[in-house]
Order: sequence, then C-alpha cells, then structure tokens
Amino acid sequence: MGVRPIRMKRLDFVYFDAGGGHRAAANALKLAIERSGRDWRLRLVNLQETLDHLDLIRQITGIRMQDVYNHLLRKGWTLGSELLIPPMHGLIRLNHARMVKMLTQFWREDTPDLLVSVVPNFNRVLFEAYRNASPEGPMVTVLTDMADYPPHFWIEDQDQWFVCGTDKAVQQARAVGHPDRRIMPASGMVLHPRFYDELDIDRAAERRKLGLDPDRLTGLVLFGGFGSMRMLDIARCLSREGTGAQMIFICGKNERLKKTLLEEKFNFPLFVEGFTSEVPYYMQLSDFFVGKPGPGSISEAIQKHLPVIVERNAWTLPQERYNTEWVEENEVGVVLKKFEEIPGAIRDLPVERYRANAASMSNRAVFEIPEMLETILACDTVSPASSR
Repeated sequence: MGVRPIRMKRLDFVYFDAGGGHRAAANALKLAIERSGRDWRLRLVNLQETLDHLDLIRQITGIRMQDVYNHLLRKGWTLGSELLIPPMHGLIRLNHARMVKMLTQFWREDTPDLLVSVVPNFNRVLFEAYRNASPEGPMVTVLTDMADYPPHFWIEDQDQWFVCGTDKAVQQARAVGHPDRRIMPASGMVLHPRFYDELDIDRAAERRKLGLDPDRLTGLVLFGGFGSMRMLDIARCLSREGTGAQMIFICGKNERLKKTLLEEKFNFPLFVEGFTSEVPYYMQLSDFFVGKPGPGSISEAIQKHLPVIVERNAWTLPQERYNTEWVEENEVGVVLKKFEEIPGAIRDLPVERYRANAASMSNRAVFEIPEMLETILACDTVSPASSR
C-alpha cells in the first residue's frame, strides 16, 4: 500500500494598488513566509485586475478606480475625502452580485486552502465568493491600517479571522461581535523584512556622498510611493524660516515634484531622490521623519527609531486620522494642524526622547503573521456562524 502524498497548502493574498501599502503588505508577507521555509504555495491576486471590466469608474471615465484614488493622493486633493466613501460603498453594493459571481468562478477554478485579504471595502464580496467556492475554507483579513473606519471598511460581521496591529483595532473587532478566538493581535503593521536589517554604514560618510553636512540635524520627507506636492510646500516653508536642519526628499513616482525640487533654490541643504527601494538606507541617515500619517510610513519610521512629524486636519484621509492619535499617545512624534508650522516643530523637537520611545517599541508583525496563518490552516474547518 503506497504512502499518500501530503498536499501542499495553497494561500491566496488579495491586494490592490489604491495607495502602495496593500501591495507592499502582500509582498512582505509572501517574502517572510518564503524565508521561513514553510512549504506553502503562495499566489498574489490583484483584485483590480481580476474585476477590471466591472469597474464602473473605468467604464465611465476610462480610468481605473484605484488610479483615480492615487491621482488624488499625488495632487493632495484629499479635502473632504470621507464624503467619497459612502458613494464608493454604494458602487460596490451595486456591483456586489456580479463581483461575487466572477470571483466565485475564479476560485472554483483554482481554490486556495486559505484566503488572505489585505484590502478594505471589499471583504464582504471576497468572503461570499470564497465561501461559495470553498464552503469550509477560512478567510483572514490583515488590517493594514492601525484602526478600522466603520462601517464596511475593514471589519465585516461575517464568520472569518482578523489580524489587528493595534489595541484599537482589536477593540473594534470585538465591538462588531467577533470572538477573541477569531481576533489575532499583532505587534504592529506589516513591514518589509528589510526594515529589520541594521545597515553597517558610516552615517557621516554616507551623508557626505549625498552632498549633506555629516553633523547636521537631518530630516526625511516622504509621502508614499506617489509623492505629493505638499512636499514642495514643506520645502518652501523651511526655506523661509531657518531651522538648522537639512532634508532628504523622496518623491516616489512623482517626476514633476522631483524636477521642481531639483530646479528650485532653497536656503538649506537637501538631497532629492525619486522612486527607490532603499528607504531603510535613507531612514538610517536621518534623525526624524516628515510625511503623511500613513500606517506604513509611520511604522517604518518608528522601526528605524525616527521621531515623526505629521499633519491632522480636514485634508487627512479619514482612515488615517487615528494614526495621528497613536503618535501622540505613544509620544513618538508631533502632530501639526498644518505643515506651515513645521519650522517651529523641528526647532522644538525632543529628538532623543522620541527616538528612545520609538526604540522601546517592538513590531514583529511580518514574522508573527505566518505563525497565525499556520494556526488557521491547522483548523480542519471553519465553525458555523451560529457558533459565534
């Protein structure tokens, strides 16, 4: 009698490119799992591409929904962005049945043992489609925001698992009615493993290579992979008022911003970079971080022990407003009403105290989550919703 081979477990990670954090989280988890030596078959599923021809925004304008969102971020047109969420949810509900049907067929053709979502807004669609294809298959949502923005943003009332990177998110999942056995607390946001590597570099020498003063207070300005013209406003503001600091600007894919920063004259030393995968290197050369209050950017800065300077006002994305409260609660940075206040914030920044607070935090989420997924996979079936 032959030995029955053990079937390799299959995991699907669902992401999209509305902002850079969802793809980054999926890639980081995939890499961490591969490095851990687990014998799993991993597939990244781009939700936008999978559902492309159902995108009503694209049908009307010729532009994908995620590209509209990214354009708004790049331009800084985020005033009143919370008012866009109910209409977006309305479009999702309008297309719900068709999306579920398409994704059901997708997963029936190649059914994973575990569905992992790192996207908001579509988790009811994903759950129903996957449950149609695999009635006993477990689904887990890994929140890539520090907190939910209810209703129907991250946490839905359905029989699934949740990975929450803050106590606030854990409390929100409980408030919806999810039992603790289905809520898995992580120690922070998912970061690429490269942010845990301490680079063996001479900071002074590396600063000189960039044309910067080796001994001067150095700030890093970063507004995600698509940049923001707000970075130009910050540079001009710092040029008007002296702070004694020099700055590194990472513009992402915003070539217009990079060109303007390189061509314009400022009265402080600066280095300008475009899109790069070497953010940990630039963070290690810096003393503090300036940027939008995105969960990824803040968490990366804290991992590199950088105090953060962020802004909270009507332009702040609603799902990122709690992040600014988290910064204040943990005393790892300064929250401004507007970036025009940044010269004074830099002059008064208690760098060493905030660096020590950041260094005392331990975020191992990207290494913890593979263990959590293994726990979920060890369950033969999901429990029926009635048992919750």
